[in-house]
Order: sequence, then structure tokens, then C-alpha cells
Amino acid sequence: SDAQFVGYGSMLLEGFLATLVILAVAAGIGFGWPAKFGDASGAALWNQLYSDWNTATGTAIGAFVVGSANFLEALGVNHTMATALMGVLVASFAGTTLDTATRLQRYVVQELAATFAPKVSPSAMAAEGYDTEFERGTVGKSLSLNPLVWLTNRHGATLFAVLTAFALALFPKPGDPWTKETIGTGGLILWPLFGATNQLLGGLAFLVVSFWLWRRRIPIVFTVVPMAFMLLLPAWAMLTDVMRWWGKGQYLLVGVALLIFALEIWLIIEAFLMWPKVKGVVEPALPPLKNAGTGQPAAEGGRSC
Repeated sequence: SDAQFVGYGSMLLEGFLATLVILAVAAGIGFGWPAKFGDASGAALWNQLYSDWNTATGTAIGAFVVGSANFLEALGVNHTMATALMGVLVASFAGTTLDTATRLQRYVVQELAATFAPKVSPSAMAAEGYDTEFERGTVGKSLSLNPLVWLTNRHGATLFAVLTAFALALFPKPGDPWTKETIGTGGLILWPLFGATNQLLGGLAFLVVSFWLWRRRIPIVFTVVPMAFMLLLPAWAMLTDVMRWWGKGQYLLVGVALLIFALEIWLIIEAFLMWPKVKGVVEPALPPLKNAGTGQPAAEGGRSC
């Protein structure tokens, strides 16, 4: 399998990219930023750009683009061309992130909808001749007025993910009036949740890995310790922020944060209930995927839609 090579290689490249970003915004920017800071350079430009948090965060992407372009210019690339190249690079990252986020949100929406939507019982499925070895009941696919049934469909879940993101983007960022110039920055409303949510996802990933090891009687101390750290501290930080946001009247942030916290608690409780039952019990192999057109087992590889 190439999973180890691809996985470790991706993380090494991710770390290398992070190092380049730090160099660009810390050292590369010192070569100058004429469009914003005139003739200032070196320590003088640094002191202006990073004089306080508001100034620094307001030019975050611009600092990366200009700093990276300065490096390319030092290698002989025209500054305007270098700036355009780095702008395209940032847009490409944003595009791939948007695609991945939409796909992952679709998976989550489908899973949650399938959990709460009305189901056909395994016994009813068996009566119709379905193989129920890998089924614990399935959502009825007949026409339904229940929105949860619509969201179990990949197209409905994708549409939900896109429309909710679009609706959020129409809002202005916190503190700005609602005008034609300010719409499109609504993502900054939920930006304060990004850090804690990202860490919680890391903790849940450790939880999944711990289960995999536990089923195979492999020592888990190396995953359980960081898992506890990654689940407890970000949750504590998020709850601390919730009280601060409530005091500022940022109720959307509070609502989304509490929803994320509730989902985390739900998953942890499910894990605790399953933990004593799965030690040494390897999960059964999944049946092969079938080609939607022919009904025959599909070839391995390809992209999941």
C-alpha cells in the first residue's frame, strides 16, 4: 500500500509549506511593500506591519503574497509576475480547501440525517430479500416530505452544504454595516471557532486510531494521551470563549460552538459505551463496492463522489 508514503509525505510537505509561510511573512516582507508602506523596509516596515494584532491580522494574506513575491523577485522574477503567481497559488489553496470542506460537510450532513431519519428495519429488509449482514436498517428512499430523508441523498446534502455556506458569506464581518461593499466576508463570523474546532477534529482522529489499535490488542498509550489532551484543552478553551461571546451578543458563534461541543460529547459517549465491547474484536470486512451502472464489483481506486 502507498498510504504510508502518501500520508507521511503529505505531512512533511505541509510542514515545509508552513515553514515557507513563516519565512515569507517574517523575512520576505522585509524587502519592502511599496503599495502599502511606501519606501519602508527592514525593521521599519516590520514595526509598522506588526505594531499590533489588528494591523497584523488585517494584512495576513497580503503579507504572505508580497513576502513570497519578494523572494521570487530576488531570484530574478519580475515583481508583478511574482505577485500574480503567488495570488494564483493562494486562490488554488482556497479552491481546494472549499472543495474538500464541501465534500466533508456533505458526508457529515448525510450521516446525521441518516441517524435521525425514519428507517426501514433490518427485519423488513430481510423480508424483501436484502442482505442485512452489514445493515442495521436503512433510510427509506421512497418519496418523502421529511427533509431529513432528502439530506441522506448526496445531492441534497451537497446542496445544503453549498447554500448554507453561501448564505453565511452574504453577511458582513462582525462590526461592519450591511452594504454592497461589505457582503462576502461572513466567513469571518465563524473564524474564531476555527482553531478549537480544528484541534477537536485532531482529537477525534486520535480516538478513531485508538479504537483501531484497541481492536487489535496493540498498545494505545501513544494515542490515548495526546487524544485526551486534544479533546479536553480545546473544549475548555471553546467554553471559555462561549461565555465571552455571550457577553458580546455574538449569539451565532455561541450557537455553533455549543452545537460542535454537543457533537463532541455525543461521539465521546458513544466511544465509551463501545470501548469495553471491542477489545480484540476486529471489525468485519466491508463488502466490495458495486458499480452503479452494472451492479458488478467496482475496480479499486478512483475518487469518491
